[in-house]
Amino acid sequence: MHFFYNPDGIGDVLCVSLEEALPHEVTCKRVDNVAVIRLLQNGNPVGFNIFEASQYFQLEQKGNIPVTSQLLEKANALIREAGIKWTLEEENQHFFVIGHVLQCEQHPDSDHLHVCQVDVGEEEALQIVCGAPNVEQDQYVAVALVGAVMPDGMKIKKAKLRGVPSHGMICSARELGIADAPQERGIMVLTEPVQSGTPFTVEEGIFQLND
Repeated sequence: MHFFYNPDGIGDVLCVSLEEALPHEVTCKRVDNVAVIRLLQNGNPVGFNIFEASQYFQLEQKGNIPVTSQLLEKANALIREAGIKWTLEEENQHFFVIGHVLQCEQHPDSDHLHVCQVDVGEEEALQIVCGAPNVEQDQYVAVALVGAVMPDGMKIKKAKLRGVPSHGMICSARELGIADAPQERGIMVLTEPVQSGTPFTVEEGIFQLND
C-alpha cells in the first residue's frame, strides 16, 4: 500500500495504491471527494483517490507519503463516509531500506551497467542491476525495493536490463528527493556502515534512518 501526493503534477489529490492494475482492468466511481478504483473482474478495490486532500490531511511533503496510524484513520473515515465498504490496513513492510553491496560485477552485455548482489536484511541477497558509475562492492547504499513508489511517482518493478533480472533500485540522492542533492550521476553512498534492512525515509528533503 502506498500513499502518494504531488499537487504540482496531479493537483490536490492523495492517491492510495493497493495493488497494480492496467487501465483496461479497472473501473472508477467517485462519491463526494473519494474515488474508488476497482478491478472489473471481482470488484475489489485496487486504489483510492482522495480529492481536495489538503482539507483533510496535513501534507507537508510531496511524493511518497509515510503511512502512519493517523493517516490511515482519517483516510478510512473518509472512505466510510463515502459509503465504501473497505478498510485500509496498516502494513509493516518498508519499501526503502539500507543495503550492503556484497558483490559488484560488470554486466555481461553492457559497458556501463553492473550486476550487484545486495544484502537488504532478508534471507537472500537481491540482485540489482545498477548503471551508476560509482557503485562498488562493500558500499552501504539506499535501496528502493520492488513495490516502492519514488518521489516522482515511478513505481519500482521487477525488470530485466539487457537480459539480466533486477529486483529493486540502488538510489541516488536526487532520485530520493533529498534537498541539495548533487546533479551528477551516481548513487548515494553512506559514509558509515548501517545494519542491512534498516528502513529510512526522506522528510522535508532530509534523509532519516528509522528504528
